[in-house]
Amino acid sequence: MNIKVKKFLNKKNKSKIICLTAYSKNVALILDKHCDLVLVGDSLGSVLYNYKSTKEVTLDTMIRHSKSVRLGVNKSLMVVDMPYNTYRNPNEALKNAKLIMKQTKCDAIKLEGGKKIISIVKNLVKNKIPVMGHLGILPQTEKKFTFKGKKLPERNRILKEAKLLEEAGIFSVVLECIETKLSKKITEQLKIPTIGIGSSVNCDGQVLVIDDLIGLSEGKFRFVKKFANTSQIIDNAVKRYKSEVLKKQFPKAKHSFKN
Repeated sequence: MNIKVKKFLNKKNKSKIICLTAYSKNVALILDKHCDLVLVGDSLGSVLYNYKSTKEVTLDTMIRHSKSVRLGVNKSLMVVDMPYNTYRNPNEALKNAKLIMKQTKCDAIKLEGGKKIISIVKNLVKNKIPVMGHLGILPQTEKKFTFKGKKLPERNRILKEAKLLEEAGIFSVVLECIETKLSKKITEQLKIPTIGIGSSVNCDGQVLVIDDLIGLSEGKFRFVKKFANTSQIIDNAVKRYKSEVLKKQFPKAKHSFKN
């Protein structure tokens, strides 16, 4: 087992697990100092490219950004999302997962889904590819974005799928927008870490999209907390730059070259 994956697993029931997304080296360098896991999420589709859904994100795009993130990640576990339609069957999933691992040097990949992907997960794990799961809201295929676990049949299905994924060999699972009591039950019954996003404090850890956390995106999801207003910092810096250029205060002699 990958040493970083094993270390990640060992955090279960010991301390809260810190996870964030990154799409570039510069951001990854900062996150690596504080995170247990850095995720190159296919959320980059909406965050960076203004796509309507993650379905538009390609394998090439994920690999390109992951290569950049890899340059900034040393300590943390680096996980890469496999994009939509790249793991429709065990053979396709294995081929594309191997490509991602080889090209990006990441530590693991992440797949969305439950019962439908069990055979795919088993095949990847058998081929020594660490897999992170994802249950609850599944952005790649979701038709209606509303929290999961409202009714008993759905709660039972999600809990069962979490257990099936664990048995298939995943080392951790993201729980997205899952009802509070259900996320607690899943976390208590699984031996692997659960990582919540909109699934309460009951999970073993938390993940957020970095642009949401620093106030650089326009998203207003209930589960997001803005910890900084980076857009205002950038706006102020650009205003100062504009003012100094117009007043001929920048560049000064120290910013220029002379023989």
